[in-house]
Amino acid sequence: MKVTFLGTGTSAGVPLIGCKCDVCASADPRDNRLRCSLFIECDSMKLLIDIGPDFRQQMLRENISSLDAVLITHAHRDHVGGLDDIRALNFTMRKPIDIYCDEVSEKGIKDLHPYVFSDTKYPYLPQIRFHRITDKPFSVGNLEIIPVEVMHADMPVKGFRIGKFAYITDCKFISESELRKLEELDTLVLSALRDEPHYSHLTFSEAIALARKINPQRTYFIHMSHQAGKHEDRQRLLPENFFLAYDGLKLEV
Repeated sequence: MKVTFLGTGTSAGVPLIGCKCDVCASADPRDNRLRCSLFIECDSMKLLIDIGPDFRQQMLRENISSLDAVLITHAHRDHVGGLDDIRALNFTMRKPIDIYCDEVSEKGIKDLHPYVFSDTKYPYLPQIRFHRITDKPFSVGNLEIIPVEVMHADMPVKGFRIGKFAYITDCKFISESELRKLEELDTLVLSALRDEPHYSHLTFSEAIALARKINPQRTYFIHMSHQAGKHEDRQRLLPENFFLAYDGLKLEV
């Protein structure tokens, strides 16, 4: 399975409008982080995790022209704000796009994009099909996916495990029962916002401690704010087998 990090930042990521700090002004492309999203290719399947406001730019950059499905972690705008651009795929693929999410995220998507789901039958609105997921494993084609519930302050967020790979964003806490779903991983992708404490996101020290508890072979951090510092500097601070992901990074997992 091949994964491509389409975006590794947050809405408070880089570059920030008007900000002239060293990170936002950096010439290193690894410091230019779009909103978090991951592209997965496995056999003939092409999946996307989250569809944020930078979706169009990310797809064009990676020359991705088709999708089989989108998995949604939660319905905050930085994770679902690119829904409108699905219409281009509807046109080229001549079919709706399948979206897998829980009940709360489906409602959130509809609330953020009411015109898509109104009674007005404008012919060029995005065409999607919702598939309701719970805490039970589900399949997309022949790919089995295990949902992992994490807490973003008091908001449940879905992480996803596929084989020995897991993707977890916008996390502050994971219960012991959900941690058991993450045993024996080869690769963990986990959010780490910054060093300073935050009420709904893991800091780097908290994310490192959590990853050590999960004990994958390697961990990649995502969802960094510009307060995480420059890529080169942060990577030097990380322990062995911990890595700062960056936009465009590709892995075989």
